[in-house]
Amino acid sequence: MSTTSQADPLPPLLCSHNLSGGPSGETVIHDLTFAWWPGLHWVCGDEGSGKTSLLRLLAGDLPALQGTVDRPSDGVFWADLKGSEHDQTTVQACWGALQAIYPKWQHTLEKDLIEALDMERHRHKPLFMLSTGSRRKVMLVAALASGASVTLLDQPFVSLDQVSVRVIKDFLSEAAEHPSRAWIVADYEVPQDLSPISVLDLSRQKP
Repeated sequence: MSTTSQADPLPPLLCSHNLSGGPSGETVIHDLTFAWWPGLHWVCGDEGSGKTSLLRLLAGDLPALQGTVDRPSDGVFWADLKGSEHDQTTVQACWGALQAIYPKWQHTLEKDLIEALDMERHRHKPLFMLSTGSRRKVMLVAALASGASVTLLDQPFVSLDQVSVRVIKDFLSEAAEHPSRAWIVADYEVPQDLSPISVLDLSRQKP
């Protein structure tokens, strides 16, 4: 695998130790030992390289076949609202349920994001009524406003309009310098206008 990182005097917020696993008992992540400090991080790789699986393993949403993950005491933010089980849930109900999980939820930031991403008019709609992009925005508002020490984002720009892409990129650009929170983003490649402090390339990971 290929990694780049900066030295940081603070302890890492999240660490994996000899981590292996994947969906349905497959091993798509092989013996991964890695640490993530405060700031912006990127997990990249080709289709099928294990980007989403790694995020799920880090979140505890997918059981590891081998190895361990050290998480912060307040856990990590991970939400996947794409499944049909969420179709009848309203946007506001989704935010309310997630807010109850994350005690450091930032209400002012939530309000600003709802406005910037043009989501106010969708508050009381069930998710099945939303476009793919708007449905993704529901998750993004929650992720960025959660206040979690570690936030995991899976391909955050997919299906977004350009204005919304710019809003998310501006946020992540500021996040790169954050002293106490980490954002780990999985996508095919790092956008040229963002500067993560570490890059983990799963395409080069060898079993």
